[in-house]
Amino acid sequence: MQDRSLQEESHISPEMRLSMASSLLAEIDVSQVLEKTVEWMNARFAADRYDVLLSQDQSYQHHSVKPLYIRNPQTDLCCRAFIEGHMSVAGSPDVLEAAAPLKGKQGIYGVIHLRFPDEAGRQDASEDLAYLRILAEYAGTAFEIARLYEQSNKLVKELQIINELTKNLNKSLHLGDILAMANQELLDVFSAEYSCMLLADTSRRQLVVKACNMPELLDQAFNIQYGFAGTMFRTNEPIIVSEYVPGHHAESKLMELTGGRSLLGAPIMVGSESIGAILLVHTKPNHFSFDQFKLLQMLAGNVGLSVSNAYLHAELRKMVITDQLTGLFVRHYLYEQIEVMQKRDACGSLIVMDVDNFKTFNDQYGHQVGDRVLIQISEIVRRNIRNTDIAARWGGEELAVYLPHQNKTQAREVADRIRRMVEANSDPSATVSCGIADWHRDDGRINVDSLFHRADMALYVAKNSGKNTIRVSDGE
Repeated sequence: MQDRSLQEESHISPEMRLSMASSLLAEIDVSQVLEKTVEWMNARFAADRYDVLLSQDQSYQHHSVKPLYIRNPQTDLCCRAFIEGHMSVAGSPDVLEAAAPLKGKQGIYGVIHLRFPDEAGRQDASEDLAYLRILAEYAGTAFEIARLYEQSNKLVKELQIINELTKNLNKSLHLGDILAMANQELLDVFSAEYSCMLLADTSRRQLVVKACNMPELLDQAFNIQYGFAGTMFRTNEPIIVSEYVPGHHAESKLMELTGGRSLLGAPIMVGSESIGAILLVHTKPNHFSFDQFKLLQMLAGNVGLSVSNAYLHAELRKMVITDQLTGLFVRHYLYEQIEVMQKRDACGSLIVMDVDNFKTFNDQYGHQVGDRVLIQISEIVRRNIRNTDIAARWGGEELAVYLPHQNKTQAREVADRIRRMVEANSDPSATVSCGIADWHRDDGRINVDSLFHRADMALYVAKNSGKNTIRVSDGE
C-alpha cells in the first residue's frame, strides 16, 4: 500500500507540490484557505466531480463548501475518511470515488470527496488520487494554522474586551454608575439593540431592572421566578434564543416591548451565587453567535465582581457614617451634608434635641434601658421626618435633624411633633428639649459651625426654661 502511495505521488512534480504548499500555507484566513483549495481542485477537476465538506463544528461559509454529516462509516466513504484519518477509496464496475481528510496535527476538519465518472475517466485515477491526497494534506495543515490564528486573534480580542470592560467598571464604586456603564458597553460589544440588567432583591423575592436603554422598564420589579431572568437566577445557567416565539418560550416583557427575536442572557454571578441577570436583545433572528454566548458569560462574571465591590463599598460606607446604637447617621456625615447643601440650596434649618435628665434616667433604670429609650426616640425621629431630611446622633443623648429647604417656622412644627410623640410613646417615659436655627442664602455669613452654634444656644435656653420645650435662635 505504501509503495502504491509513493508511486501515485511520484506523478506529481516537485514544482507543483511546492506551488500548492506555498499558495495554501501562505494564507492565514480560513476562507482564503478554502478558496485556494477550491481553486486547486478546479485546476484539475470539473466542479461537478468533487465536494469540499467541513464537519459541522466548523461554521465557515463558502459557496463551494458543504457540511459533512456523520452517518454510517461502513457505507459512507466520507465518514470513513473523516473518522479513520486517511484517504479512502471505493470502487465498483460503475463507480469509483475517493475521500481524503483535511487533517492537521490537532484534528480533522473535513474531507474532499472526488468522483470518477466513467471507465475512461478512471484510466488516470492514480494521478488524480495522488493529487487529491497531497492537496488534502496541505489544505488540512493550512486550514488548521489559519483556524488557530483566527482563534488566537479572537481570544486576544476577547481579552481586550474583558480588560477594557474591567478597567471601566473599576472607575467607580457607585452601583448606578457601574450598571449604566456596563449596560452601554454590552450594547456596543454585542451589537445589541436593547440591554437590560436586573438585580435581585431577595428580601422581597423580586428582580429589579437597574439599567436598561428602554426607559419604560427602568426600576420595574418582577417576581424572582419571572421569565428568562428568573430562569437564569434560579438555575445559574445562561440562555441563548435564536428566534423568540411568544407562547413557546418564557414570558418576557422585554421581548414583547421591543419586538425582539434574538436573545442572549447570562446570570450575574458572585462566586457560586446569582445576584441578577443580563439580557441582550435584537429584533433580527439568529443575531447572536455561540462565541458571543460564551463571551457574555465571562463578562457577566466581571460585572458581578464590580457589583459585589459596589455593595461592599456601600456597606462599608454605611458602617462608617451610621451610629451603631441608634441607626442614625453620625455627626461628621451630617456636618458634611449640610456643608454641601449650603452651597447648593437657598435655605435650610437645623433641630438639635437633647433627652432631658438622661443621666438621672440612666442612674434610675440602668444603661441598657437608657440605650433602649434612645433607640425608641431615634425611631420616632425617623418616622416624623421626610426622606430628604437627615437625622444624626450628635453625641451622647443629643440628636440632630437637618431639614433642607425648610425655614425655622416649618422646623418648629417638626420639632414639636417629635417632642409630643416622644412624651407619649417612650417607655419608660422620657422628654426632649429642642433648639432650632435656620439659614438663608442672603445671610451675611453662612457656615455649618455658625448654624450649629445658634441651634445649640437655642437648646441651652430650652433646657433652662423648664425642659420638654422648644426654642428658636435669635430670641424666638
